[in-house]
Amino acid sequence: MQESVPPAIADTKDQVSLEEENSVQQAIDKPFDLCPPKKGTVMLNPSLLVTNRQKRNDLKLSIVGQSQTTLKPGMVLLKKYLSISDQVKIVKICRDLGLGPGGFYQPGYRDGANLYLKMMCLGKNWDPETSQYGTSRPTDGAVPPIIPVEFHQLVGKAIQDSRALIEKISMGRKDIEAELPCMSPDICIANFYSATGKLGLHQDKDESQESIDKGLPVVSFSIGDSAEFLYGDLRDVANAKKVILESGDVLIFGGKSRRIFHGVEKIVPDTGPKSLLEETSMRRGRLNLTFRQY
Repeated sequence: MQESVPPAIADTKDQVSLEEENSVQQAIDKPFDLCPPKKGTVMLNPSLLVTNRQKRNDLKLSIVGQSQTTLKPGMVLLKKYLSISDQVKIVKICRDLGLGPGGFYQPGYRDGANLYLKMMCLGKNWDPETSQYGTSRPTDGAVPPIIPVEFHQLVGKAIQDSRALIEKISMGRKDIEAELPCMSPDICIANFYSATGKLGLHQDKDESQESIDKGLPVVSFSIGDSAEFLYGDLRDVANAKKVILESGDVLIFGGKSRRIFHGVEKIVPDTGPKSLLEETSMRRGRLNLTFRQY
């Protein structure tokens, strides 16, 4: 015989269940803050000491820190390319955009599995469930923010410098446009990886067929902790090549390398520049921005 529940207790249980449900929903809906202020502190503008230190760090990197290399045809790695000042600017912009409509959220696949990262789309929304781009995010209808002008400028300069490197190495013998075409991004996907973040080997192949066929490059900015980045012609982790992407590195792959398989094997904890973390209060982890043209 089933026991009856007194109305007062039943009402209490219903209230507790409703509160638990609301609590869970609030946790889901709570914006992800890339740079959460520390408890008991107030966010202030950088001091003259911090500003001058940034300038010294930027000057040092411009003299001894930068290097450029080609990993494959159409695949260029620009080491320490983004100055600390540029990285700070990028983080602060992403933080502000990430707290607004269309900001950072926890993406997942249709089978219910979640990606090991937080994601924000700019320009167009990419839906991991359908592998398609759209004008709004299906989960909440949010419209992606536009790509900031500052990001466009940095992407354009990185492509220009990469093309100049290819031309220099080949002594002008290569068709630069075929090797690494120019690209004007209308898509940016920002991913934040915590210490346990990762991303399996995959191809970036959801852009338009015209964009893929032309080999329009993907431009990737790395900020914060370093990452072990895998890449190869096949989806084969055992035989994939590995490179460490550090804060400030820019990786570009286009032309014949546009369809390479790539992924993040692991994040290397506590490797982000101290000056960047001090200036932005960015969470420990890696912020990665990838730019493409649909």
